[in-house]
Amino acid sequence: MTIHTIMTKVTEQSSNYANLDKMTTAELLMNMNKEDKSVPLAVEKCIPEIEKLVDGIVERMKKGGRLFYLGAGTSGRLGILDASEIPPTYGAPFDLIIGLIAGGDTAIRKAVENAEDDWEGGWRDMQPYNVGENDVVVGIAASGSTPYVIGAVKEARKRGILTGCITCNPGAAVAAEVDVPIVAVVGPEFVTGSTRMKSGTAQKLILNMISTSTMIKMGHVKGNKMVDMQLSNAKLVDRGTRMIMGETDITDYEYAKSLLLEHGSVRNAVDFYNSQK
Repeated sequence: MTIHTIMTKVTEQSSNYANLDKMTTAELLMNMNKEDKSVPLAVEKCIPEIEKLVDGIVERMKKGGRLFYLGAGTSGRLGILDASEIPPTYGAPFDLIIGLIAGGDTAIRKAVENAEDDWEGGWRDMQPYNVGENDVVVGIAASGSTPYVIGAVKEARKRGILTGCITCNPGAAVAAEVDVPIVAVVGPEFVTGSTRMKSGTAQKLILNMISTSTMIKMGHVKGNKMVDMQLSNAKLVDRGTRMIMGETDITDYEYAKSLLLEHGSVRNAVDFYNSQK
């Protein structure tokens, strides 16, 4: 008789803390914070893989490619969050980095039943975008077993598209289906199985690293400044005005502000000013 052993995923293992409901508020907060401190160390171990993925993304973006994030639940929401912040922060096109979630936009706020279990769903959701060989597809799945994600990256890889994943389970199924697996092992969650906690934090850190490094390599940062940011509110107009004053010999705040508003970005304003000298 064959005995089958089912290995519990790290993300599903029992919390290192018992009787959470008996803890004081201070104990809850201190213990959560203690667990959170381990996350950056887990991410640090993934830097070689993150580097490989970023270089692949940049290489393809320079040829007109895009970056797609796919996920379900928290993972999908984190991908959408990262993608949505790129246009205002770096002035990049809204469709350069695209986040897709199982269940569609409805699932951003409210869970859609069984959406993540659809093996064809992820690839189907990508079809309106005419995904091609210069694009990159990154599946985000803390468990590493989400059918919506695995099906999409598997199909993309079969078609010669560069694929990556962000997961928190060693030996995750999704890692075997991509070119660049990023596996941040953060251990059991404070609340057993609640992967929106440490796993979600690790995913957010990695997404920050991927998109920010990519935007810098694509030329949207000069020195340490976001020179292409959108001027969508008074705070950003003020920041941009001060950037212009820092990058030029302009000392008149109102003049710097007028240049910014006329030319639409710090980069354009500085280039115009320097061309007139």
